[in-house]
Amino acid sequence: MNALRIGPGFVLASQRTDATPGFAGDKRAAAAALAEGATVLSELQEKFFANSRSGDTRKLLLVLQAMDTAGKGGIVRHVVGAVDPQGIDLVAFKAPTRAELTHDFLWRIRKRVPGAGLIGVFDRSHYEDVLIGRVRQLAPPAEIDKRYEQINEFEQELVDDDTTVIKVMLHLGFDEQKVRLAKRLDRADKHWKYNPGDVDERMLWPDYQEAYQVVFERTHTDAAPWFVIPADKKWYARLAVQHLLIDTLTRMNLDWPAATYDVEVEKARLAAS
Repeated sequence: MNALRIGPGFVLASQRTDATPGFAGDKRAAAAALAEGATVLSELQEKFFANSRSGDTRKLLLVLQAMDTAGKGGIVRHVVGAVDPQGIDLVAFKAPTRAELTHDFLWRIRKRVPGAGLIGVFDRSHYEDVLIGRVRQLAPPAEIDKRYEQINEFEQELVDDDTTVIKVMLHLGFDEQKVRLAKRLDRADKHWKYNPGDVDERMLWPDYQEAYQVVFERTHTDAAPWFVIPADKKWYARLAVQHLLIDTLTRMNLDWPAATYDVEVEKARLAAS
């Protein structure tokens, strides 16, 4: 997945949104690969969770950011949804409440970071405060500028506390978004997903692309890197995120925790019961 990790001189505007880096197959091949990967990911997640019951303090946080209709929900359903829900801590951050606005912008985020053995998923995140906050001018420029370093410090704190942070931007094309929004209007069962405000945000597309570029330049770190995934093909984006999780958990060299009791003695006791 190194092909998806941003590097020096990265320019979002030059990245294709319909590409499939690292995968040469088609939609059918991707579906088969996703099903195979689901089994692998499920076992890795169970090992990850099981080890936390034996004192392992490691956590994993997946941050999902994207323009509307880019497929965050599909990632949650088809990738994260393939593992035991007990091991997942999903948060979909909405606009901050009046009470939350009385605190620092990271206050509500800190309350929802994952615990040991959990895979935390942020469907939108603290990055909204430097994306929509910047585009919609919800805070003074000086305040927005200060937040980038606060985010870096916050994410470094997470890493220092045994949290692996994976930040994903699903990179959707402008034309593809129009197609997806139109489909929502054409289907009665999708009307609930359509928000007239999505068109208002769409009109600010160049501003959001610029805001994302600044985010990458200011918050891509060795401790918490950014991965930009082409999202015009939903099947590719799902497979890419799945393999980011698989690769991350595999590098942890997970194994099943050893029993804290004498297995043979317990077999004998059970047989005699």
